[in-house]
Amino acid sequence: MNPLHSQIDAILAQLNQVVLGKDAQIRLCLACLLARGHLLIEDIPGVGKTTLAHGIAQTLGLSFQRVQFTSDLLPADVLGVSIFDRETGKFRFQRGPIFAQLVLADEINRASPKAQSALLEAMEEHQVTLDGVSMALPEPFFVIATQNPQDQVGTFPLPESQLDRFLMRVHLGYPAAAAERELLSGVDRRDLVKTLKTITTTDSLRRLQQSVLEVHVAPALLDYVQALIAHTRRAPGLNAGLSPRAGIGLLRAARAWALICGRNAVIPEHVQAIFPAVVEHRVRQRGSDAVAVTRLLEAVPVP
Repeated sequence: MNPLHSQIDAILAQLNQVVLGKDAQIRLCLACLLARGHLLIEDIPGVGKTTLAHGIAQTLGLSFQRVQFTSDLLPADVLGVSIFDRETGKFRFQRGPIFAQLVLADEINRASPKAQSALLEAMEEHQVTLDGVSMALPEPFFVIATQNPQDQVGTFPLPESQLDRFLMRVHLGYPAAAAERELLSGVDRRDLVKTLKTITTTDSLRRLQQSVLEVHVAPALLDYVQALIAHTRRAPGLNAGLSPRAGIGLLRAARAWALICGRNAVIPEHVQAIFPAVVEHRVRQRGSDAVAVTRLLEAVPVP
């Protein structure tokens, strides 16, 4: 077996020990990170969103910082602040938690739009600008944000500009009966995360990300992706279609999914597998957040 595929299988196997019965969602999360995207996990509290983020950081060997987003959070609490040093008579910059390879923005929609905006430049350009000075963030750099359903008390909806910076949005949902029985009778998941071994180094993770770009995309597959993108822009009842950035992300995510499946070329089934996670949070039905993504797929012929 290809060493890269063996490494991917080992990553998936370990993460499936942490969050039980959610293999499809975990594969989507890994595809998102291998495609150099940012991940939004939306669900009710208590289904394992934060535990999964901790498990990913531990498994991939990434430096990790968690920011609890609350209504009184300020951008400086995320980015950092300049502190006057009396000994030197100069200001010294105290770095915030954004300066980590994996940043968990926990319950991101409980913070005000002003605090949410602190992530915009970091997620898009992998740098932050403070007092006119731009500072690069560590590489690789990922943001995993968790979000509570918008109908819960004390939430602020994420603006479209923020949503578009997340390559994928996934839902974990309740566990199946067998998985929940194992959760109830097994060890605490938080204790289990502490025992996880690091499977990849930073260099090997970068090789995996580079391998994503080397996955072949045939012209007919490009036609299919382009037709899907075009259909979202003209489909009746949608507020807006996919942006060029979203289209690039869709193709990159399909390449990552193909790599996870052990293929060296993208096929239509790979695009269809990741399409809902990439598209649902970007296109919205007029008067409703629910979009029948399956209807978008069915409307475009498969090459």
